[in-house]
Amino acid sequence: AADLKMGVIVGLLDEFVSNVGGVWGLVVPIVFTLLGILLHNPILSLIALLKDGGRELESHTDSEDPSTNSRPAENEEEEKEFIPLEYSQYTPEESRQRAVDFFELTNKRRSVRDYSDAPIPDGVIDNIIKAAGTSPSGAHTEPWHFIVVKKREFKKKLRELIEEEELINYQRRMGDKWVNDLERLRTNWEKEYIETAPAIIIVLRSPYSFEASGEKKVHYYHELSTGIASGILVTAIHNAGLVTVTSTPMNAGNKIKALFNRPAHEKVVLLLPIGYPAEKCQVPNLTRKPLKDIMSTF
Repeated sequence: AADLKMGVIVGLLDEFVSNVGGVWGLVVPIVFTLLGILLHNPILSLIALLKDGGRELESHTDSEDPSTNSRPAENEEEEKEFIPLEYSQYTPEESRQRAVDFFELTNKRRSVRDYSDAPIPDGVIDNIIKAAGTSPSGAHTEPWHFIVVKKREFKKKLRELIEEEELINYQRRMGDKWVNDLERLRTNWEKEYIETAPAIIIVLRSPYSFEASGEKKVHYYHELSTGIASGILVTAIHNAGLVTVTSTPMNAGNKIKALFNRPAHEKVVLLLPIGYPAEKCQVPNLTRKPLKDIMSTF
């Protein structure tokens, strides 16, 4: 009989807490605990823990009622910034054909070192850079910057400072094996294309930047993110009917940043001349690895 009465009391108190909540949600578990101690009833103490734990769990659970939603206001604002995905699904046949077409397009891409000085149409470079800027990045920090060099005087200075370092690279820093491996590509320390090509794109990455408030903003995976952006950049150049070569101006980064007044924390990643191939341009007769050598399927 005593257990039956206790069960009725527990049930009523439980219903009361569920419907009233608020301060009573804090008081009732304490009452349960005291009763459990006085009456030597461990069930009551357990109920107290369950009620308190349930209240805590409930406070971390999303509520459909905005008045009881315990999420921080900034999270609500953040959710409002999400928008529907713009997406077009292709038929299996369309997907296969698009994949083939894109491979055939990219398979014609070649690294070119001999350029015509023919100008690039207005707007083309802007959209190439915008395409590179669509790259994914760590926490969407977009750690890249692109310098576009068109003026003759800047291209001349750029060539001079790069060739100054490249001569030392080929004579001392790179080593005989590296230099010998490059012989079949007919490349050396002289970079005539820097002045001949109508434009140069210099890719920089930054480990961090600064907000308008002066607060430092860390760029996560800045190397990988800028590498992906550079891949999109090269593909966008080729897609526009232009050519390029990925050049790494080793040991010239600080001089390049000084020439174009870039901050010290940025790092020069690549230098890409862009334009049209010279009339009698030739490229090495190279082959690419077959699919079986570059892909594993499980």
